[in-house]
Amino acid sequence: MPDPLPPGTLWGRIRERTAHALETGALKPIPTECELVPNAGVDFQVRIAPNLSEKIREVREQKEREAAGENADPLSDPEPDLWVGDLSPTHFGLLNKFPVLEHHLLLVTLDYEDQEAPLTEADFDALHRALTEMDGLAFYNAGKTAGASQGHKHLQVVPLPLGTEHPRPPMEELLLSPELGRAAGTSSHLPFPHTACRLDFATADGRTLLGRYKSLRQVLGLSKGETPYNLLVTRDWMMLVPRTRERFQGIMINALGFAGGFLVRDRDDLDHLRQTGPMRVLQGVTGAIREQGA
Repeated sequence: MPDPLPPGTLWGRIRERTAHALETGALKPIPTECELVPNAGVDFQVRIAPNLSEKIREVREQKEREAAGENADPLSDPEPDLWVGDLSPTHFGLLNKFPVLEHHLLLVTLDYEDQEAPLTEADFDALHRALTEMDGLAFYNAGKTAGASQGHKHLQVVPLPLGTEHPRPPMEELLLSPELGRAAGTSSHLPFPHTACRLDFATADGRTLLGRYKSLRQVLGLSKGETPYNLLVTRDWMMLVPRTRERFQGIMINALGFAGGFLVRDRDDLDHLRQTGPMRVLQGVTGAIREQGA
């Protein structure tokens, strides 16, 4: 395999490949408007994306190819224009083809691994490199119920700040309560199942992060690999959230919901989210409350 990208070059490479992929048309950013929806002490960032038709069409075509028995995994045969480079002997970087946030990076396993499989030291080596070279929010959607759209294992990283409205993830202020320390614990301000810990990223490595991840899994009783969950990691903290539902009141989210970010199609959906309450959606998809009629 080619040599991995030299240390310290990842962020520059992401920007260079982004410019190239925009020129060739391989990268198809999804234009959005962002509105703040204050709820339960959090200014949720809700992005309105009226033009999702191309992404929806591609997902539908992929499902049709899979139903016909074809190999339709876009991460096994990635588009060259979206290729960022090898990050390690086990992972490569790939631009998200339909980004809502600029410079959205995927950390993909070179060999196929299932998205529901537990994360490994190699996964955290790649994640550690990415967060070392770009200050961002890393996340993992473990399975379809947790919001994963692809079955090939991949972590994701979006740079911080997430927008001009907030320099840090909106949920962070509630998460980093005084009682949260280096050991696995919870924040009394978050009304949904979770466990989290602070990180000393300057002294961490992939093995350290793996150990923290395993301790969070143990606290939540996620001993089996096929239990859906969302993982979120910054240079300052790690949080694990178990999932019981893909959506609540018709609103579907992935890990970014637990950072305080939602994506809706139009203003009718935005109104529905306001009426339901973003925090209530997070409670619903984690089993903290039940959906009416369920």
